[in-house]
Amino acid sequence: MNIIKKIYEKHYKKLLVIPIVLLILAFVQITVQGISTGDFINKGVSLKGGLSITIEKNADVAVLQDKLDSKFSGADIHVRALSEAGIQVGTIVEATGVESDKLIDELSSEMELEKEEYSIEIMGSSLGESFFQETVKAMLIAFIFMGIVVFFYFRTVVPSFAVILAAFSDIVVTMSIVNLMGMRLSTAGIAAFLMLIGYSVDTDILLTTRLLKRRQGTVMERVYGAMKTGLTMNITTMTAILVALFLAQSDVIKQIMIILLIGLIVDMINTWIQNVGILRIYLGKKGVKDES
Repeated sequence: MNIIKKIYEKHYKKLLVIPIVLLILAFVQITVQGISTGDFINKGVSLKGGLSITIEKNADVAVLQDKLDSKFSGADIHVRALSEAGIQVGTIVEATGVESDKLIDELSSEMELEKEEYSIEIMGSSLGESFFQETVKAMLIAFIFMGIVVFFYFRTVVPSFAVILAAFSDIVVTMSIVNLMGMRLSTAGIAAFLMLIGYSVDTDILLTTRLLKRRQGTVMERVYGAMKTGLTMNITTMTAILVALFLAQSDVIKQIMIILLIGLIVDMINTWIQNVGILRIYLGKKGVKDES
C-alpha cells in the first residue's frame, strides 16, 4: 500500500499516461467503427428503426441467431435473452432490413409459436433517426452548458478545462467500451450518457473545489480528503446500480445501469489520476505547497 501511495504522490505526471492512452484508444475504436459501419455507436431499433419482437419462450440465443442470419443474410438481426434475476424468461429479436411477416413466419416455425406468445413493435427508420439526432443534440447542449457553468464557477482556464476534459473522457471511453461489448444503444442508453455527465462533474467539482478553495493542509492532504468523500459517493452509487442490475426485469433499465457502472469506473481513473495530475501541475506552477 505504501508503494502504491508513493507512486501516486511522486509519479503523478507519469500516471497521466494512463487516461491519455485510454482516451486515444477510445477515439481509435470509435473512428474505426464509424468508418467500417457508418455509425460511431451500435444503434438499437429505437434509434435506427426496425422490428423488435418479444417472445415469451426461451431459446438458445446462439443457435437462433445463426439460423436467422443464414435465412436473412442481408438483414441486421440481433437475438438476446430476456431474463429476470439472472434466469432466462423469454427471447427478444431485433431486426432491420427484413419484412415483419417473413421474420414472424420463420420464428413461428423455429420456436413453434402461437400468436399470443409474442408481441411486435415496429419503428420507422426516419422516426428512429429523428430520435437519434434529437438525443445527440440534447447531449451536446447539456455538455456545453455544463462547461459554461464550470467555467463561471472557477473563473480560471486550467481547472475548468480539467473538469470538462474529465467529463468528455468519461463519455468517449465509456462509449468505446459499450461498442466493444456489442451493446445496441436505445434512446434510454443515450439518456444514460446524459446522466453520466452529471455523475462525472460531481466528483470533479468536489476535487477542484477542495484544492482551489480550501487553504488548510497541503495539496495531497486535500486530495485525500476529496478522494475519501468522492470514492464513498461512487461506491455507494455503484452498489445501488449492481442491485438494480440484478433485480431489474426491464432491458431498458439494465442498459442504463450497465452504462452508468462502466462510466463510474472510468470516472475514477479520470478524476483521481487525470484531474488530480493536471491540478497538481497547475498548483505547482502557482507555488502552492505540494508535500504530504
